[in-house]
Amino acid sequence: MTRHLLADDDLTPQEQRRVLDLALAMKADRYARRPLEGPQTVAIIFDKPTLRTQLSFAAGVSELGGYPMVVDGDLAQIGVRESVADVARVVGRQVSAIVWRTYGQDRLEEMARHAAVPVVNALTDDYHPCQLLADLMTIREHRGDLAGRSLAYLGDGANNMAQSYLLACATAGMHVRLASPASHRPRADILTRAERIAAETGGSVGVTDDPLAAVDGVDAVATDTWVSMGQEGEKTSRQAEDSPFTPFALTPELLVRAARDALVLHCLPAYRGFEISAEVIDGPQSVVWDEAENRLHAQKAVLAFLLSGGSMP
Repeated sequence: MTRHLLADDDLTPQEQRRVLDLALAMKADRYARRPLEGPQTVAIIFDKPTLRTQLSFAAGVSELGGYPMVVDGDLAQIGVRESVADVARVVGRQVSAIVWRTYGQDRLEEMARHAAVPVVNALTDDYHPCQLLADLMTIREHRGDLAGRSLAYLGDGANNMAQSYLLACATAGMHVRLASPASHRPRADILTRAERIAAETGGSVGVTDDPLAAVDGVDAVATDTWVSMGQEGEKTSRQAEDSPFTPFALTPELLVRAARDALVLHCLPAYRGFEISAEVIDGPQSVVWDEAENRLHAQKAVLAFLLSGGSMP
């Protein structure tokens, strides 16, 4: 059966742990595993702006022995010039895997239905599972086992990062607290899925509009831009002093409420002075550069796992 990574909970808790184990092993011995030797081709399609995703997937596919074929979504016009299903049938016959950064989750799911090769979510409006694997890998590198650890996410609770934090942290058996304005909460069905997973793994999920309560004593604090891709028209209102997001900015005054050695995470790009202060992101508790590098290793592990049909140890 062809395996895909379309959302964070496509991996079971055991599978997530195996992927993270593999990512850490790949980081320790970067060129030892080459499942794409040939080279096999991986199509990497971008409908949205990218830097870290393109860098990490292109480098990762190369290090796995493959050829990264980067496709400009503006030129391909998938779903405009021809249907997603037809594109999937064409591309799937020419590559070993498809990585797609696009808008609607429905587009990615349609690609997976019609391509006979693994499809990887490189970011949609709903989820960013590759980023979360890198984040979990980073926490594990610095703090050991994830189960029982706590993380607070601050900011826009309705964006893809917030929703992925709920699912991925619950899958890892962590206690995740999401602090956002009441007007920007995660989708109810995603929250329900995260709660169901947490009940099975021993983790917990909480959503609040109190950032102080969210960060109290946590092992890690994460945030993201208040202006996600596609929301550029709302930039002025979202970053105004009276924005509903302002109380959720990650400042030194807020960080001090977390554990003394709490890690600071941000998927980047960061906007200093808005969702996070310069003192925090550039401070000693920040692990954002480790986190950015770990996209490479986590995504190599995902590709190796999916190409093996989920059987790789």
